[in-house]
Parts: sequence; structure tokens; C-alpha cells
Amino acid sequence: MSSGVNPAYALKSFRRDDLLVRECLLGSEQAWSDLIDKYSNLIFSIAIKYGCSRDDAREIFQAVCLTLLQELSHLREPRALAAWLIKLTVHKCLRRRREGRTFVGVDIESEEFASSGQLHEAVIEGLEREQILREAIAEASPECRRLISLLFFADPPLRYEQAAAVLGFAKGSIGATRMRCLERLRSSLEKKGFR
Repeated sequence: MSSGVNPAYALKSFRRDDLLVRECLLGSEQAWSDLIDKYSNLIFSIAIKYGCSRDDAREIFQAVCLTLLQELSHLREPRALAAWLIKLTVHKCLRRRREGRTFVGVDIESEEFASSGQLHEAVIEGLEREQILREAIAEASPECRRLISLLFFADPPLRYEQAAAVLGFAKGSIGATRMRCLERLRSSLEKKGFR
């Protein structure tokens, strides 16, 4: 998939960070697994955007998860978890770059960030917006998650006829269902402050 997003991701639904963090701190392995699932695409996509090879991206992912495990009890505000993970992942990417690892191309201006040591706010905002979108999709109904996954995240995206066959819908109903799903998604994004 060209976007680096797992189409199966759109089929998952996730709980709020404060609930997941609390359960993780109480020792719930399921909550830990859910927390990692929730943020795996975010972490991995940052490494890819910074030009890491897939192997380096996997190593960065593991390093971020280990740091999260070690620092989770010190997290003061679970609502800030996404922003903290973004900064942590970027920091690990920049460290990997300084170590002289091979990079396969850079999607964002990481050279500027690497030399200044600061992460540009526009990049953080863009990554946070991506995560808000992932979460809004995860909160949609199973039918909408599947339809959005097929139409927007499959590589290549399915045509209406193909999506209808996969979902078992009448061919002519996909357009109206898509419109309803996107309207609900827009409303959810607005509630989350997505701009």
C-alpha cells in the first residue's frame, strides 16, 4: 500500500487513551496490545516519512514501544499521548540519521530538523491530524470502517462495483452509503477539533 497504512486498520475500533493507559498501568496485557495497535501506524508512518528503510522503521517502532513501556507511568496527561509519541518517534528517527543509517528518501524536511534539533510545529500538527483521522475512522460503525477501508485504503482502491461485491451490497447503494459514512466521519472529525 502506498500510504503505508494497513487497510485492516480501518476495521479496528479503539478505546480512549486514558482508559487504555489506566488499564496498562494495572497490568492488562490486552490494554497494552490495544494501545500499541492504536498507535502502530502513526509510529511506523513517521519513520517512513523521515526516509527510514523498512527495517530501520521496524527498529524505531520497537524502540518507541520500549520507551513507552518504561515511561508510561510518568505520563501526566494521557490525552497528550499522541503528541508525545510523535516527538519521541521523530527524536529516534533523527538519532538514527545521526548514526549514519541508510535512508531511502525523505518525505518531509528532516534535514532542517536534524540540524536545528527542533521539530517544526507544522509537521507535528500534520502528524496529529493523521492520528485524529485514524481514530475517527476507528470509531465509525463496522460497515463504514469496511467501506472506507475498501474505497480509500486498499491499494489500489476498489471501484464501487468491487466494494459492493465484497460487502454484499447492491451495486447502486455504495454511493449513498459512502456519502452517509463520510458525513458521519466529518462530524466526528469536527468534534475532535480536526481542521
